[in-house]
Amino acid sequence: MNVVDSSGWLEYFARGTNASFFAPVVKATDTLVVPTVCMYEVFKRMLAQRGEEDALQAIGIMSLGIIADLTREIAVNAASISSEIKIAMADSIILATARGNNATLWTQDADFEGIGGVQYIEKKS
Repeated sequence: MNVVDSSGWLEYFARGTNASFFAPVVKATDTLVVPTVCMYEVFKRMLAQRGEEDALQAIGIMSLGIIADLTREIAVNAASISSEIKIAMADSIILATARGNNATLWTQDADFEGIGGVQYIEKKS
């Protein structure tokens, strides 16, 4: 199983330099877990930068994966993760979702660099 964090989705949709790192994972929808918090972050950013139509198309593509709602268990685990490794709320929810689904987290967010179970690639400008 795999989880792509919001930075990875945005890179993929923007066809950025690291898009090819995320593409195989995004396209393997049968093993793709999509945290609802990623849907929130991606929709919000794309709405602001590219408009509602593009934002809705992105959500449609993300919805091809297995949607992971924020459950009580994920919330509690995320709070523990956030406290332990000092990462932001959304990041801790994404990591807790990945761990709860025995999934690898794919990201270019430097906050995840060096964390077990994470495939990290440095964001290129």
